[in-house]
Amino acid sequence: MELRQLKYFIKAAELQNFTNAAEALFITQSTLSQQIKQLEGELGLPLFDRIAKRVRLTEAGTAFLPYAKKTVQDSEDGRAMLHDLMDLKTGILTIGATYGLTELLTNAVSDFSHQYPQVKLIISFGTTQELLQQLDLGKLDLMLSFYSQHADDQIITEPLFSSRLSLITHTKHPIASKDSVSLKELISLPLIFPSNGFSIRHQLDAILQKEDLHPDLSMEVNDIHMLLQLVQTGRWVTVLMSSTVVHNPDLKAITITGTGMSRQATIAWPKDAYRKKSTLALAERLLHYAAAYTS
Repeated sequence: MELRQLKYFIKAAELQNFTNAAEALFITQSTLSQQIKQLEGELGLPLFDRIAKRVRLTEAGTAFLPYAKKTVQDSEDGRAMLHDLMDLKTGILTIGATYGLTELLTNAVSDFSHQYPQVKLIISFGTTQELLQQLDLGKLDLMLSFYSQHADDQIITEPLFSSRLSLITHTKHPIASKDSVSLKELISLPLIFPSNGFSIRHQLDAILQKEDLHPDLSMEVNDIHMLLQLVQTGRWVTVLMSSTVVHNPDLKAITITGTGMSRQATIAWPKDAYRKKSTLALAERLLHYAAAYTS
């Protein structure tokens, strides 16, 4: 059993098409088919049902897939560890972040890149759920979000700082004169919310449902940058983490009174994955700057 055979099998399982999998792997379809057939021969069971031009996993293939993925990931972790042991001056660090942690990440990567200029950084923004999927697939080295670790998680989190759900408004909006608002006051305002895919929306909906409050939303937006641009017009207000508008002179975060408003910003890693030296170095810078964000 060879690693390349496992990689071919995993890609074919993802795409359920040998032709597309071969193209994605930059090999010929005949090579892919031959290698998978050899793997099936060694295992003594078919991994795919071949139906017309498509393929689908057999029961054996479905059972074998997580083990194949773990073997390939363990191999990559071992390679990364050896590179660190050789103290290489190059490498790639992949980071996923939610929008509310943009400012913190900017400060941390500025320091990091100055200290390690030859390490390439790849930064992706998304919802917590999107980033968790990327982390699970091994496409991220670490994730910055407001995700809380669960007891049965395959993810380890490290706390950065505490932040609150806050009313975000333009400084010239009439409500900006207040230091706090109640939930009942909140729903009387011209509200726009993040879309349902955001974890902050799930938390907010749960809080409002518990209080039997039903806001009349003017708009729902699946992009936080666009959401803030709309708030900056002064026509609408929204609810985000207070850390989202740190150092933004045009916007103000107003405390929403009540329980369940606080959330913990965290760094998250896959539980059993090797942590590269570059990952740990960036985490150190993130923790350094996080002290200024507690609210």
